[in-house]
Amino acid sequence: MSLSGELYDEELEAIKRKKLEELQRRLQLEEELRRRQEEEARRQALLRSMLTAEARERLANVRLVKPEIARIVEDNLIALVQTGQLKPPIGEDVVKKILSAIYEKTQRNIRIKFKRK
Repeated sequence: MSLSGELYDEELEAIKRKKLEELQRRLQLEEELRRRQEEEARRQALLRSMLTAEARERLANVRLVKPEIARIVEDNLIALVQTGQLKPPIGEDVVKKILSAIYEKTQRNIRIKFKRK
């Protein structure tokens, strides 16, 4: 076999390797996405079973404005139910209390002081 034939074979193998690596990366990303979607579906099913319609609606409204706060409330609700501190169905009043507590912790008081000379 000639030198150019060997170079061609090496280039072909390199291309095959790159394509295989790209395919493996794509499969890993798809698997990760599928796993996250399944996890989120289980989470939403759990929340649906725990919350009243009004409480779900309240959380949906919060999620539209502040998705990170809604996630924190959901995490708190799941933890409280799993530890037995709350029993389903959870009403809107409990969601409001948790929202209020989170708001108290995250609220920033901005004060501007003017110093006069």
